Amino acid sequence: MHVLVLGAAAGGGFPQWNCNCSLCHGLRQGTIEATPRTQSSIAISSDGERWLLCNASPDIRAQLASNPELHPRHIPRDSGITGVLLVDGQIDHATGLLSLREGCPFDVWCTPNVHQDLSGGFPLFRMLEHWQGGLNWRPIAIDDDHLEAEFEVPDCPGLGFTAVALTSNAPPYSPRRGAPTPGDNIGLLIQDRRRGTQLFYAPGLGELDDRVRGFLGQADCVLVDGTLWHDDELIRAGVGKSTGRDMGHLALAGERGLLAELASLPETTRRVLIHINNTNPILDERSEERASLDRAGIEVACDGMRLEI
Repeated sequence: MHVLVLGAAAGGGFPQWNCNCSLCHGLRQGTIEATPRTQSSIAISSDGERWLLCNASPDIRAQLASNPELHPRHIPRDSGITGVLLVDGQIDHATGLLSLREGCPFDVWCTPNVHQDLSGGFPLFRMLEHWQGGLNWRPIAIDDDHLEAEFEVPDCPGLGFTAVALTSNAPPYSPRRGAPTPGDNIGLLIQDRRRGTQLFYAPGLGELDDRVRGFLGQADCVLVDGTLWHDDELIRAGVGKSTGRDMGHLALAGERGLLAELASLPETTRRVLIHINNTNPILDERSEERASLDRAGIEVACDGMRLEI
């Protein structure tokens, strides 16, 4: 299984265009050691030729330009991308569909909840009908009893996908904001059936239960939510009023934080953080927080990172 990290930052990227927090300011001025990042998205392939885009960020055009594997190669109008899978309907994960309009029609895999939001409050599906027929919805039907669904993507032969309903939050424009239901946010357990290896991908993770811990524990690599170090980080930085839990993101620090959960995984599990907010001190590569990750063997994803699983 081939994985390209196209973007590793949370919404707004790093530095965020209108943010003057200490990290964004430090990166612009060169007073901290840090690397710019675009908004969160990855691409997955079983053969290195055909790629499934997992989330389409507003930075998609620059991300495609930076990854030759996704460039057109065979016919005058072409792309290495064969479809898009959305783990939620958040603006920073779906807006890039507009920039892909020249490639319509193409398949978009998402849950009924996400399809409803992207046909109503943020009607991308209806808008893009005006470009060669728009988007072909491929439903991911979450089972309300087991809160998971197994499916296959034809252009990823040899890979098996399990959608795992996660406790997070619906987008701000959704009628379910503040009262999410199963299918508003999913993680993906992706199995390479030939090699017997597994990736668990969850850029939005608000809470953990034993069911989700089970999926984390069976993966060879986890690529998971590293949005915030502290739950009240935006408030501390003076750039917002929401906590991580309000937004549907479990903070890294604390007795019940994500770092404690990652520490309980088998030593052989590769642990990588993605969807890093511009206020998170781990972006400063000389910070104590970053050093603590290094000591724990936890990686911080960056744009252009390549994983072989």
